[in-house]
Amino acid sequence: MKGDHINYKKGYKYQLAEPYSCRVFICGYGVETDYLHLSMDGVLSFRKSYAWDGPSGPTIDTKNSLRGSLIHDGLYQLIRLGLLPESFRPIADGLLRDICREDGMSWFRSEYWYLGVRGFAGFASEPEDEPKALTAP
Repeated sequence: MKGDHINYKKGYKYQLAEPYSCRVFICGYGVETDYLHLSMDGVLSFRKSYAWDGPSGPTIDTKNSLRGSLIHDGLYQLIRLGLLPESFRPIADGLLRDICREDGMSWFRSEYWYLGVRGFAGFASEPEDEPKALTAP
């Protein structure tokens, strides 16, 4: 019978209450998912209800880290899905640092975040790290 189970994904802390777009200067890739769109001219758009896990690792989530983590997570998701090449990972990492700094994060904190994702976040861009759909019951 339809309706006797649900499909869901785990691992998300935050969800957009309204759409959000920003220029990421990754041009020439027109890609689309259910919740993300990257235009050919480099605008990354998130639809309302896009969910992401926020800053990862041994850190504290702060307001000056959320927008950077959103954009970083969105770009990594496009890489995991094979819609962007893995070679864009350094660009995503640099955007995390730069956007956090724009949003008021200290130079020191944004720099060690950047070094952390450069050194240790490569696994998060691999296809195996994309959350799988689960079923309950």
